[in-house]
Amino acid sequence: MKQHKRKITILVIVLLLLIGFFLPLPFYLETPGTAESLSKFVTVDGKRDRRKGHYMLTTVALQQARPLTYLWSKTQPFAETVSKESLMGGASNRTYEQMQTYYMQSSINDAITVAYRRAGEAYHKKYRGIYVMSLLAGSKFKGHLAIGDTVTKIDGHAFKSAQQFINYVKRQRVGQKVTVTYTHKQQVKTTTQALVKLPGTKRPGLGITLVDHSQVKTDIPVKVNVGEIGGPSAGTMFTLEIYDQLTGGKLRRGRKIAGTGTMDAKGNVGAIGGIDKKVVAASRAGATIFFAPDDPVTKADKKADPNYKNNYAVAKAAAKRIHSKIKVVPIKTFSDVVNYLKK
Repeated sequence: MKQHKRKITILVIVLLLLIGFFLPLPFYLETPGTAESLSKFVTVDGKRDRRKGHYMLTTVALQQARPLTYLWSKTQPFAETVSKESLMGGASNRTYEQMQTYYMQSSINDAITVAYRRAGEAYHKKYRGIYVMSLLAGSKFKGHLAIGDTVTKIDGHAFKSAQQFINYVKRQRVGQKVTVTYTHKQQVKTTTQALVKLPGTKRPGLGITLVDHSQVKTDIPVKVNVGEIGGPSAGTMFTLEIYDQLTGGKLRRGRKIAGTGTMDAKGNVGAIGGIDKKVVAASRAGATIFFAPDDPVTKADKKADPNYKNNYAVAKAAAKRIHSKIKVVPIKTFSDVVNYLKK
């Protein structure tokens, strides 16, 4: 009898452990991630950056919450719970991952553009077409086009922007068939399907979410391979790594320099999420400088949240909270980054 009870107890314990480790909860956990040396991601003119010190991109770790990891998160000062809706905005997991891949590639293109322009080196931006981000359930192109495909022509017409594409489709009618030329896994294909009425409008459309898909070509070859890292937040640090390699590596001077922020093609730095966690990751990796977007705090921001603080303020508070000596530097443009490092 005692042996039987012992077996039941063991089974209950095993079951509870399995539930604790594997039962998914309906939200995610965000915690400090890593600070990764950019030298392993970027090559310029076929060479890696082997100079002393590092430029580092910083990440936020994201994982599906489980009962035990959720309890653990309550003991961690920089752990947050995030709903799937607020994280993905209603997108499916596949669409969200595709969006993150697209945003990363776009940020790399803009980083190359800004770095080469400032270094005075030649670059050429080539418009490739319309990138398919998602397909509506009622789209006639569903099952033909796929997320990640690039639409290059409609009825034999090529366009130079997503807006030109939209304007052309607007002039057609619901139910009319159009022929789409597109690239799927590097293969050129065509499909002819009917336009549908877009939800909430009377306008015709393919029933896809679309964005511009461009590519930057350079005379001095540059390659950026980020693996599974997604999103646009490393744009500023990619720009810095590429620029410093192009100009002889005179800015770093042996230091470990981390940071974050989006980068647009004009050299403007944009705000990102989870910056407090990125400061923690950078400090743990030994960085002495952390570049943080100094995004403007608008009246609308304060109205929506009276306690709103911009990226720079949150980053400074995080450094203070962990008693780190890391220098948090506010930046609005790539010029701010270069000018600071030249001091």
